[in-house]
Amino acid sequence: MSQKILVAGSGKSGAAASRLILKTGDEVVLYDSNDAINADELLSQFKGEGTIRLLLGELHKEDIKDVDLCVISPGISLDAPFVSIIKEADIPIWSEVQLAYHYAKGKLAAITGTNGKTTTTALTGEIMKAYYDQVFVVGNIGIPYTEEALKMTKDSVTVAEISSFQLETITDFRPDVSAILNITPDHLNRHKTMDCYIKVKESITQNQREQECCILNYDDPVLREFGRTIKPKVVYFSSREKLEEGYCMDGDMIIFNHLGKRQEIVSVKDLKLLGRHNHENVMAAVAISSEMGVPMDIIKKVICEFKAVEHRIEFVAEKAGVKYYNDSKGTNPDAAIQAIKAMPGPTILIAGGYDKNSEYDEWIESFEGKVRYMVLLGQTREKIAECASRHGFTNVMYAEDMQEAVSVCASYANIGDYVLLSPACASWGMFKCYEERGEIFKECVRNL
Repeated sequence: MSQKILVAGSGKSGAAASRLILKTGDEVVLYDSNDAINADELLSQFKGEGTIRLLLGELHKEDIKDVDLCVISPGISLDAPFVSIIKEADIPIWSEVQLAYHYAKGKLAAITGTNGKTTTTALTGEIMKAYYDQVFVVGNIGIPYTEEALKMTKDSVTVAEISSFQLETITDFRPDVSAILNITPDHLNRHKTMDCYIKVKESITQNQREQECCILNYDDPVLREFGRTIKPKVVYFSSREKLEEGYCMDGDMIIFNHLGKRQEIVSVKDLKLLGRHNHENVMAAVAISSEMGVPMDIIKKVICEFKAVEHRIEFVAEKAGVKYYNDSKGTNPDAAIQAIKAMPGPTILIAGGYDKNSEYDEWIESFEGKVRYMVLLGQTREKIAECASRHGFTNVMYAEDMQEAVSVCASYANIGDYVLLSPACASWGMFKCYEERGEIFKECVRNL
């Protein structure tokens, strides 16, 4: 007997979840609180795929009286008013990641953390593709897990980037290998407290068993302690400490110490990725891949060939002796700190955007001796400028749009300088997403 499933959110994630449900023979009630959506246009993408009904605007109790399950898109907060109606009706709420897992097959590596998820997921995916025949790279990286789930087989391997929003409503989601790369303040406008944010990130391991594995950052004190409390086998990595067990640095060499034996993996000088944070991402990807059964010679080959993912400390162009880097994915202060550290010389920084209730003090302090000027955009520009002033950094300018910001940087830059877009803020308000922000930055640079 078919189920009736409410899919909350009609964007990319909700559309992919709806298609999966329709393909399995269940009915979809697609709901979006935005009553200005063009209903005919939205429903046209599901023609011939099964039974789907659209609800727009306010959700009422009678709308969900025969609904068996709700699948909620990650962009929707559990504090949204309609969610209380679903909870009162005692309808289970799943994330679209949980829905995909319910139907997916094969082995799964799942990667979360505040920063580095996309680079680590992309790199791990490339390593898997070099060894396994059928590999899917899905999740927060851009391809919904639900879009690929029904294609998976018992022999396939999936690498999934998982956000805190997607972890809020998992039930039996259980990766063969999980990884938590780091936890620093982010999305506190949604999770409210740091404790809540930490617990959500750590929940990626909640269903794992002793025979499975979790990769953790030893340099993060919260994760170091967390590793002592969980069921799965723990493998640590560190860019700062010499570990008796795990992946760490010895000078420029990434090494693996295990059962008293030392194995040299790669010199960071042979990598195309810049910065200590990327060396950590590489260690995490190596650890995940090794635990997923990939031979080390294949791992070594791929990590030396891998280039930075788009929008993450991505080299754009050199213009008049100035190098431009796109780090639009640096959407929180900690990510932006890592980008500044990765710049080899004097830097002019473009920053600002949507306020996620972040604090900017530590980020501003990282400017010392590196950032010459900062050009600010968006909602947070006054807040950031005020914080910079408190820390004695006054070389601050405002711009109304990205074109003006890039032009200002070009006029103030000296030969040998670096211009870096690393906003430390979300893109919303001025741009649809961080990808659009990065693309516009790159276009402005190319047009200089």
